[in-house]
Amino acid sequence: MARIEEKIAEIADKALRQSIAEDAKLKKNTRFGLVFEEHQPEVVPIYGKRIKRGERVAKKTGNLSEIWRVVSVKDGLAVCEQEKGGKTVAETRESFPTQQLVVISSMGETIYPSLTPMESISNGDPSKPHHVLIEADNYHALQLLLFPYEGKVDCIYIDPPYNTGARDWKYNNDFVDKNDQWQHSKWLTFMVKRLRLAERLLKPDGVLIVTIDEHEVNNLGLLLQQTLVRARDIQTDVMNTAGSLSPGKFSRAEEYAFFCFYGKSKPVPMRTDLLSDTASSSQFWFPLFRSRGLNDRPSKRANLVYPIAIDPETLRVVSTGPSLKQRVVAGVLTGDLDAWKPDPEETLNGYPLVWPVLDSGEVSTWQVAAPSLMKLQTEGFIRVRKSANDAGPRAFSIQYVKSGNRKKVLSGEVEVTGKEPSGVAADRKLTT
Repeated sequence: MARIEEKIAEIADKALRQSIAEDAKLKKNTRFGLVFEEHQPEVVPIYGKRIKRGERVAKKTGNLSEIWRVVSVKDGLAVCEQEKGGKTVAETRESFPTQQLVVISSMGETIYPSLTPMESISNGDPSKPHHVLIEADNYHALQLLLFPYEGKVDCIYIDPPYNTGARDWKYNNDFVDKNDQWQHSKWLTFMVKRLRLAERLLKPDGVLIVTIDEHEVNNLGLLLQQTLVRARDIQTDVMNTAGSLSPGKFSRAEEYAFFCFYGKSKPVPMRTDLLSDTASSSQFWFPLFRSRGLNDRPSKRANLVYPIAIDPETLRVVSTGPSLKQRVVAGVLTGDLDAWKPDPEETLNGYPLVWPVLDSGEVSTWQVAAPSLMKLQTEGFIRVRKSANDAGPRAFSIQYVKSGNRKKVLSGEVEVTGKEPSGVAADRKLTT
């Protein structure tokens, strides 16, 4: 466009120059910056809505972009005409059982999303901060959150589909793979709608964080700059991962994170950068218990709920007792495993027991099964500490070294410079 305007400016005839300039409307219809095709609006199935005359529907097991308009419904059969170019075609009229159809809504149409409570887990104190997990189409979930939280959110973290070419995400109910010639523009169309909603949720001093890998990192960077016009600063950081991938001729061991700062928001310095050679050895140790997400309940992983016998003198794991799964199989335990609580007086060969009990009193699960636990202790990757509460199932805290750091120790990348009396490798440093 700049070249066209330069040529118009060279026209000597003033009237002709002005006339052509007025007719040069290309710049009103042409996008600059990151340009991509805007694909047909995404459609969302509205399960549970009654099939009735006039509704736009699709086959439950078919392509959602193949849209039909209901002409009539009688005795469980819906007479439909296929919709093409926004109009129905009478020649395509077919009949379908209503149970095979679902009402659909296109992006931009009026829709009133609502939440239906499924289940809840209490931390024991309703006055403490709590979390809500929403399972929904993310676009409509964001729409719904705008009603109570527009302009009130401190930080949003997005981990979108990486668009690697694998069958890991859908556009209009179709998987987008590497053979789709519109792979990248469909992804950008998908992202831009959600980014606009997410920005509306942020406070004036909020932060938006988006992670990505090399497949869309360049497109995403341009899209963020073009879409998040209120962002004061957009920076990219690199996150090292424990493993490495070889998508091409280079092996990589990182992903990328975009930090979009608004208003006065800024990074806060930490005591450690987690990357330097002088990193504290405490970064190697993590709690052995899980934090009890939806898949960390005893009913989901009964084999990972077992007692660990501790020698209070040596602070070493002596042995492990039967898991909840083994107790159920043996017939000594019945009922709701998620409501089960350990006996604080139970011991094993006279040794006190530790169970995966959280601060809230809920029973969670261990990170590893009993045989793996004993192996990790032999290798020096388990350590035991006395707790402030010196009685019951939380009298001791148990920590372990995760698999990525264990590999570094065993390969010599991380040097063991000392051990505790119990045999635990206490001091570690990165070798250079």
